[in-house]
This record gives sequence, C-alpha cells and structure tokens, in this order.
Amino acid sequence: MARPEPVVAPISAARNRLWLPRVALASCVRAGLLRDTRGLALSDWQRFTHLPAGGFCAITWWFEGEIEAAPPGVAVDLATPRRRLAGPHPLGRPVLLSGPHTQPTVYWSPGSSHALMLVLMPDALHAMTGVATDRLVNGLVDATTVLPADWVAMCDAVLRAADDDARLALIDDFLTPRWRAARPRHGLAAQHVGDWVQAMAMRAATSTAGRSLRQMERRIKRWAGLSLREAKALSRAERAFVLGMAAHRAGPVNWAEMAGDLGYADQSHLCRVTRRITGYAPEELRRLVDTDERMWAYRLWA
Repeated sequence: MARPEPVVAPISAARNRLWLPRVALASCVRAGLLRDTRGLALSDWQRFTHLPAGGFCAITWWFEGEIEAAPPGVAVDLATPRRRLAGPHPLGRPVLLSGPHTQPTVYWSPGSSHALMLVLMPDALHAMTGVATDRLVNGLVDATTVLPADWVAMCDAVLRAADDDARLALIDDFLTPRWRAARPRHGLAAQHVGDWVQAMAMRAATSTAGRSLRQMERRIKRWAGLSLREAKALSRAERAFVLGMAAHRAGPVNWAEMAGDLGYADQSHLCRVTRRITGYAPEELRRLVDTDERMWAYRLWA
C-alpha cells in the first residue's frame, strides 16, 4: 500500500469547532463537531476524515460538498474504492443517521465541504425518538427515513439556518424540552462517558421491568445498541486516549504505566484494543493526532 504523503496539521484547525451543549443536555448530547474546508487548499490526503469506533449515535448534516465512505476494517489510501453517500433529501443535501460503530471509519470529500455532526448518547436518542439503536450498529442511513416527523422538521430547519451559530442554537432549543420530558428520573448529567455507562447499567439493573442479568443485558442492548461489556471497553479506550494526549503535553507517555492504571492486563493489551478501535497503536495515534490533518476529529476530542 502506498505510504501517505506528509501532511501538516493543523492546516485547517481554525475551521474545525467543538460544540458542547448546555448542562441540561449533558447526559443527552456528547458534542457537536463542525468541519468547514471551504476556501482552503487541501491535498487529496488532507480530505480524509478518520473516526474511531464508538458507542455513540450521530446525526450529520452536509451543507456543502460531497462525502464518500471507505470500507470498514481495511487500510485506506487514495486508491481504496469508496461509496458515495447522498440520501434522497428534499432539500438536496444528505442528513445521515449513524449508530454505534465497533470499527473505525474513514470518509473522504472530493472537494470543499461544510458539515456538522451531532453526537448523541444512544439511550437518549432511543428515549426521545423510539429509534431502535441496536439496529443501527455499524449502520449509516438517511435520517429522514428513520426519525419522527418533528425531528425531520428540525433537520430541515438546520439545513436552512443562516449560519452555524443559528444551527447550534436551534438544536439546543429543540432538544432541551424533549430531553427534559424523556430523560430517566435518576439520569446522570455527566460528560465523562464512563459515568454514563455506569449510570446506564445502574438504571438497567434497578428497572421495574425485570431485574435478572439477562433482562438487564437485553435492556442495555436495546438502549445503547451495544452490550455493557462493549460499552465499557469503548469507554475505557476513550479514557486512555484523552489521558494519553494530556500526558503527552507534559512529556513522553509511559504507556505501560497508563495501561496498568486503566485496568488493562499490560501495554500489549492496551495496544491491541487501541488498534481495534482506531486502527493505530497508542504512540502512532498520538503522533498522527499532532501531525496529520486526517485526524482533525481526534484533535477536537482531545
């Protein structure tokens, strides 16, 4: 496989933006990721977007440009066959709904693009819409064919909004009353995904609908799309990434020590899990996040 050309990140860092919701939505919305490459001179390699496996759902709006998806689980270069994504949306722009992913994903834009990805907790999406998130695992569908009518209207309004700030305000105002009505009585408003996994497990275990282990596992699978074990594994891997990036700012990272602190059997175990979720070993991932435009989403997350 051809080796990727060197790229200089953060060439478009000023055009990438992380949006965090108001506190009332902290247990519903993980974040919003905005990407705008209009007017930027990017090489073909810099038009890739790499995303890790993760236990979240997402609604993605493409306001300008096209998007193509590479096959999951394979090494990707410019020659890799890709699938064009463009749902039959009445406004002519795709609005995509994705479920939890157990493998890293790679997308490519053939030209300038402008997009917003709203990352949602899967149990929150299920509670507010009734969408079966377990049927969305590793999936990507036209959101307008799956979501309820009021959500489709919101998606259309976001497409029509004047700018990104107006879009984010619209989403915030739309979600707040719906989450207030749908959220569990003992929900946990926390931005740390590990807290969310623990809270979901506690809620499943104490539900009056049935408290056997099998019933609890089925309930979590229906809410989150993944088993509790899978959700915990992804949570721990995200924790390792965030701590690793933070430690790197202070000097070389002791991955063996971090593996032990996070409960991995050893450094090799941490490396295997990180490769499965991101496609890269921890130190290589850290280097790419610092130096490669394709990893822009990882930089925002860190």
